[in-house]
Amino acid sequence: MPNFPLVDTHVHLWDTERLSYPWLPGVPAIDRNHLVADYRRACGPVEVAKMIFVQCDCAPAQSQQEAEWVAELARAETRIGGIVARASLEEGDAAEPAVARLASLPLVKGVRRLIQSEPDLEFCLRPDFVRGVQMLSHYNLSFDLCIKHPQLANTIELVRRCPNVNFVLDHIGKPDIQAGRLDPWRDELRELARMGNVWCKLSGMVTEAEHTRWTPADLRPYIDHVIACFGFERVMFGSDWPVSTLATDYPRWVAAVDEALRGCSAEELRRVYVRNAERFYRV
Repeated sequence: MPNFPLVDTHVHLWDTERLSYPWLPGVPAIDRNHLVADYRRACGPVEVAKMIFVQCDCAPAQSQQEAEWVAELARAETRIGGIVARASLEEGDAAEPAVARLASLPLVKGVRRLIQSEPDLEFCLRPDFVRGVQMLSHYNLSFDLCIKHPQLANTIELVRRCPNVNFVLDHIGKPDIQAGRLDPWRDELRELARMGNVWCKLSGMVTEAEHTRWTPADLRPYIDHVIACFGFERVMFGSDWPVSTLATDYPRWVAAVDEALRGCSAEELRRVYVRNAERFYRV
């Protein structure tokens, strides 16, 4: 385990009495409130110095309300250093008022509009969506790419069309770890990493593996490839809590990442667990 407090770049919190989450009833194992106190207990012996809240796909009309709620939580839970909010970027220029409102909250550092749930592989290349993503650079906001591996090829083209936006790939692009499938994810990730405005989160892997039988060895080829592509300068740790609880507890996930990074220098570990996150999200 790291012997220093880390930065968790991918934390979800939700309150079903305050906001509506249309997807949540479909995942009954986590269909209940998950709040700061629950996260604190889940971390166990792992010390977390800072957290990045990532939007939880509440009802689209409540996106601003979600960001404001988390900003309110941060007054008491000062470890919340940044917010990745939701915006309907597929609306193109019409999304700008909503993006501007989000950007007016100092803790909002980026935007995420889920791509993974879109059945159209061309969704992220629709002109309005591309314009919506390009707009983020005007507000100094990054974009979290949440995709599944079949969407990676078009994601590469999206990034090419948005050279002024900083991107981070959530959950290493969700390769098919359960099947042990590496290609074409492996080549496509390498191509994505060639663009210096893209970073990658070591997060969300265990839920792409066999939930009850995964081992650190199952993850190792994927983590090794991420490091080979992005180096230690553009990779950051994330828990994906509480979605990750479908397949692991918090300390076990940190231990799995730590095992994959065994042999790295102290500076490299600090980059993955702390400094890269601080640099990317400006926290």
